[in-house]
Amino acid sequence: MALSEGSGISNVADQAITRGGLFNAPEKYVSIDTLLEVNKPDVREELIKAYGDQGITGFLKLTGAVRSGGTADFVRWYEEGRRHTKIRVNGTPTDDGNDATVIFDEVNGVAVGSLPQAVTAANQVLQNGDVLLGLATGDVFIVSDVQSGSLAFDAQKMDGTAFASGQIVDNEELAIIGNTFPQGATTDDVTVSKNAEVRTLTNSYNIIKDMYQVNGSQATNIGYINVGGGDYRWYIKGEMETRARFMDKREMMMLFSEKTATSGTIASQVGGVPGSEGYFAAVAARGITATGDATARIFDSMETLDNLLISLDKEGAPAEYAMYLDRRTSLDIDDMLANGVATQSTAGLAGQFGAFNNDADLAVQLGFKSFTRGGYTFHKHDWKLMNDPQLAGGMTAAEYRGAMVPMATVVDPQSGLSAPALEMVYKESNGYSRELEHWVTGGAVIGNKTDGSDVAKFHYRSECQLITRAANQHVILRGA
Repeated sequence: MALSEGSGISNVADQAITRGGLFNAPEKYVSIDTLLEVNKPDVREELIKAYGDQGITGFLKLTGAVRSGGTADFVRWYEEGRRHTKIRVNGTPTDDGNDATVIFDEVNGVAVGSLPQAVTAANQVLQNGDVLLGLATGDVFIVSDVQSGSLAFDAQKMDGTAFASGQIVDNEELAIIGNTFPQGATTDDVTVSKNAEVRTLTNSYNIIKDMYQVNGSQATNIGYINVGGGDYRWYIKGEMETRARFMDKREMMMLFSEKTATSGTIASQVGGVPGSEGYFAAVAARGITATGDATARIFDSMETLDNLLISLDKEGAPAEYAMYLDRRTSLDIDDMLANGVATQSTAGLAGQFGAFNNDADLAVQLGFKSFTRGGYTFHKHDWKLMNDPQLAGGMTAAEYRGAMVPMATVVDPQSGLSAPALEMVYKESNGYSRELEHWVTGGAVIGNKTDGSDVAKFHYRSECQLITRAANQHVILRGA
């Protein structure tokens, strides 16, 4: 029965038949097969990973970073400072023919005013009889007169010869290597007491969030593509991708995030955030940075690696490192090794695979290739984050090319307890953890009713930070 248009109900099929508007009438089809479209479309159900496995997480886990809970807005930890002292000369010393008047402005690389106990006078650091080694010239000096009202002191050549211009120069570092006193001197001659140097470091958290939403109608639709486990509902794939993307974002924030200046927070629409010091920021500030450029590779020769080992020696580095590298740098190391270093994984060091329970096979199973040089063992691994053109792999100038992480624990000078070089900290208390929170809200879609909407919202949240201990022993690799 056809309904008239004035009835308030429109029958589209009848309109098509009578008008030939939206659809062709059945008699216009060549055959009944054309009308019914009996041939099922030949659609392949596989979802092809055109860019491979795009997940970039794993760096922190495979380099030994541990998980732990935090219970305050900031985490504080302590690091032992240098045992011995060196000062930096400020200006050209005044030469009177017998000795030199020297002014300094840094102690152990820190400006005197920025030290935990600010230095305002030379006698807070030096005393008469201290012996100094010129790190630029190798000359040895003895302190003869220390000022109490300024950062100046007099020094003489310890071999008794007259002081000559150029034996101490501007910005030269002088190391305190000891002292010497005449016979009959009393203990009152010792006027400087040096405490154990301990640095206090803090870091704050990032709160990372994400959300995926699907309406009730789309949650029931069946598609062509098998999204996993024989399920053809596309929203399942959308939710899985959101979760994977969130996990990637969480790890990248712990790597690239930066802490704001001590003056406050970042002004933003969310009311200001303190920021958090990520891995790269920590190593850039307190560690080693090795650079190359488009023509000069970082590891272009064995000499480059040897120079890096010398720098590691100066920092008291452990003997075992994980090298996470972009493809280019990984190939450069392969070429370097092929030109003169044994690449056998059993190169003779008993503790070579300490990070893998001394099991070479386990290192291989996890994707590491190992080699030794100068008493150090390096476990090389490709880093997908550095190769992804949507992320760090898309950088041009000063691009990140990798990192070298000590695979060892460090000792806390306050407690004496061992701690991991990298620690992922998440807020938690009394069984409530903010490491990875996941919940669903909405208007009863897929069984969750919290409001009257016809949607389901999948929420993700994490409050996390990364502690980089002994950052001076870490290395980041960058383009020039």
